[in-house]
Amino acid sequence: MEQTFKLNLKKPLAFFDLETTGVNIVTDRIVEICVVKFTPEGEKIIKTHKVNPTIPIPIESSLIHGIYDEDVKDKPTFAQLAQSLNQFLIGCDLGGFNIIRFDVPVLVEEFLRVNIDFDINNRKLVDAQRIFHLLEPRNLTAAYQFYCNKNLEGAHSAEVDTLATAEVFISQIQKYDGKTIKNEHGKEYIPITNDINAIHNLTAFQFADLAGRLTFNDKGEEIFNFGKYKNMKVKDVFQKDPSYYDWMMKGDFALHTKNKITEIKLRNFNQK
Repeated sequence: MEQTFKLNLKKPLAFFDLETTGVNIVTDRIVEICVVKFTPEGEKIIKTHKVNPTIPIPIESSLIHGIYDEDVKDKPTFAQLAQSLNQFLIGCDLGGFNIIRFDVPVLVEEFLRVNIDFDINNRKLVDAQRIFHLLEPRNLTAAYQFYCNKNLEGAHSAEVDTLATAEVFISQIQKYDGKTIKNEHGKEYIPITNDINAIHNLTAFQFADLAGRLTFNDKGEEIFNFGKYKNMKVKDVFQKDPSYYDWMMKGDFALHTKNKITEIKLRNFNQK
């Protein structure tokens, strides 16, 4: 990808894409990861790894991304890659295609399994799919054709998809620079500019956890986004029904969600 347009970056911006054993962020595992890191100085660094997921890859997933058990049986596990990957991503904002709903939650779960708290609170998240769907609803292959006027050869390879997403994102910034549109909730108008903070405000979902089980009310307090206590404040539910916390901790919820409800529970315990 030839980069003739320089992104306005205050921190490194790491585009990444995952290929996985499936689409369940709690139970599925990474089989390939590619990270393309852009630095404020204009450097581009690419790291791609196939990963042994330690569980079988379903044939229906292999038929999509072309990675089979035989391809990864001798590859490092995520646990073996985690420290170097975490170091590579320190201080980076994150970008990708549909990363907010899938890739970021899966990556955070993998880090948590090996006891690395991959904190995203101080990172900006920019999702090229969100811009595309807000303005030109399509998928990545169509986005690449629309914005870059190229056919995407080798889609569903992590490196091909990551490089294509970075090129789409840069083309989007050039195409829509100065355009003002409503954000996800339609509450405010956000300008599209060559600024990662502005793009983060446009594309980021306002959930308290990465799986979308918890969100915020108008006062910025965590509320449940599912089940019988939907739209109720988490702290109030745990005071009213302490067993609900235990049920979630024992249930099939993402580790990040469990960490978040524990944080809320401890925060309110310490305030007493």
